[in-house]
Amino acid sequence: MKVTYYGQSCVEFDFNGTKVLLDPFISHNPLAKEIDIDRIKPDYIFLSHAHGDHVADMAHIQKQSNATVAAIVETAAWVKSQGVPDDKVIDFNFGGTLHLPFGKVKMVYALHTNSAPDGKYAGVAAGFVFFVGDKKIYFAGDTALTMEMKLLADLELDWAFLPIGGHYTMDVDDALRAANFIQCKNVIGIHYNTFSPISIDPEKAASTFSADGKKLYLPLIGGDILL
Repeated sequence: MKVTYYGQSCVEFDFNGTKVLLDPFISHNPLAKEIDIDRIKPDYIFLSHAHGDHVADMAHIQKQSNATVAAIVETAAWVKSQGVPDDKVIDFNFGGTLHLPFGKVKMVYALHTNSAPDGKYAGVAAGFVFFVGDKKIYFAGDTALTMEMKLLADLELDWAFLPIGGHYTMDVDDALRAANFIQCKNVIGIHYNTFSPISIDPEKAASTFSADGKKLYLPLIGGDILL
């Protein structure tokens, strides 16, 4: 299985042929101008929350792919209001686990605000843990560092996607603390360098993780990582 990075917090998993897209924000991201969103056709779209930099391309990609969209209850209701058919939306909540053809997905805690681009209430932000084959993958979404992350340590996570840009989410130092909380050595950075407040020094960030015995992956936009 592999993951493709599309910038900001948007990634697409290829779980042995099943495509799972998270937080689609591509066409409005100048750093991702080389990505043709019309070629992205996932089977599922997961939304960590409904801020514009996580849902901007949701409706377009869902319509062209007929993907099923999964999100916390209130964000899922907003998804339906955007014209996505009810039978193509899965709403669930913290502690809930979806059993899908590619594996399981559990919704876990995140600490962040949440509203839709049109100002509608969208519940709260969330993270996800994917259980696919023998791999366990944590997608934190937008979050601050939280003590609840320690609850994931006994899962023996293989990979973690953590925000590292600071200002709106954890910064590099807090992301390293989060990696220690969850006891995961392989981290893929998200939510950085798209806007000036979340700019980082990639080399310094990578060395910060390396000094603690962990690996921080910062793929190029459009780049793949084998999981």
